[in-house]
Amino acid sequence: MQRIIRIKIDHNDFQKISLLDQYNSLLTLLKPHLTERTFSILATPKLIDDNQYLGWYTDLQGQPVFLNSVTDEVLKKQISEKLQTRICDIELTIKSLQLNEDQQALVSSWLPRIKSLGNQIYIVNGEPVIINTFEDPILPPPVVALSTIPMKKFWRWWHFLILALLFAALGSLLYFLYPFNKANMVGEIPKLTIIPPVLVKKPEPEPAPVARNCIPKEDVIKNNNASKMVMIFDNSASMTLTLMESKSAINQYLASDFSMMTEKEADAYEARMTRLPNRLSSSKKVALSTIDKIQKDINIALVTLTSCPVAQTTSFYDHASREKLKNKINKLNPLEYNSATPLYSGVQQASKMLDGVNRDDYILIISDGEDNCTKSNICTLASKIAAKQPRLKINIVDIAGQHKIDCVAKSTGGKVYIAQNPTEIVNQMNNAVSDLNITKPICE
Repeated sequence: MQRIIRIKIDHNDFQKISLLDQYNSLLTLLKPHLTERTFSILATPKLIDDNQYLGWYTDLQGQPVFLNSVTDEVLKKQISEKLQTRICDIELTIKSLQLNEDQQALVSSWLPRIKSLGNQIYIVNGEPVIINTFEDPILPPPVVALSTIPMKKFWRWWHFLILALLFAALGSLLYFLYPFNKANMVGEIPKLTIIPPVLVKKPEPEPAPVARNCIPKEDVIKNNNASKMVMIFDNSASMTLTLMESKSAINQYLASDFSMMTEKEADAYEARMTRLPNRLSSSKKVALSTIDKIQKDINIALVTLTSCPVAQTTSFYDHASREKLKNKINKLNPLEYNSATPLYSGVQQASKMLDGVNRDDYILIISDGEDNCTKSNICTLASKIAAKQPRLKINIVDIAGQHKIDCVAKSTGGKVYIAQNPTEIVNQMNNAVSDLNITKPICE
């Protein structure tokens, strides 16, 4: 991902800060449903340089060129047409989505901003990229429809011709139905026997069951065969990495040779690259609020990935005990030494804690990487789980965006949600839980 431009940001301009959060939410909503080429017109904003600047990034490779600086009018026209095509693709995709009320409001408010003539357009490798100004949208003037041209009087003689033909056809019909030659008339018309119709009463179709958007209180009390959920939480040292640095800066830090630095330099570098908000602090904060949203009849267990060789598990917490679960998550802290990510063990143990055959069960993985405790293939494990437990669904919130364990979600009918900054973590965690359909309230 390369940066196109950076813009000084005013943190006192609360409207633009709010629009930035909304825009990130829009990108998170649209990305899974758009092709890479269509999505590429929407640049990705990131706070950089200690949050003093807003950097606009793209996955496209090539030298960014400001469209207004291009003198080739043919190229300008081609890029503008391509831009309009991509925007139309976005609109068509949105119309095909089933959005809730909040999502529909978000999309409706942002479509005019995407189309705004006030946006900065860059060309990267022959593709248009929109840098949103977060200003009030400037829309192109509406196309005025041409007025209808009245029909010329010349054609009115057709009216008389049509009427004459109709009268001729009517006269012919009367002649054949009621002939004037009485000799040719039938003497007696046989009586018709009218058989009354037999009315067959069709059985009334049974009304289709109405899907309930709430949980009956008795189901919460009985809780005999309610779904269960296991939350797999990465508690390894890499989760202490800050969310305020770019991916390249993080990779550079992980590859650094600290033996070439003084102790003071090493400590300062580490403090900078692990400053708050970091992956762990943000994930814990969002997880705690997410637990409150999960419906009351679902019991939740926790699996933590702290060190090799195996993951640590808890028993299931019912709704009354969720504060204990939240306290346990809140106290998570990576080990100073021998920290690792036994993800294979975590997924294996979590699947054994759930049914996934006679009821729908769920696993939510919050992690920033792959297993580094075993050479066993986690994709093979996921395929076996999907075969044995077809009603067990696994969703993943990928904090680092490495896509190394996507197969786990894909094999079990789940989804992967990429989150690389505090706003994305909030949105993607909500999306991951919402997709599991386990946030229904108690029926009144």
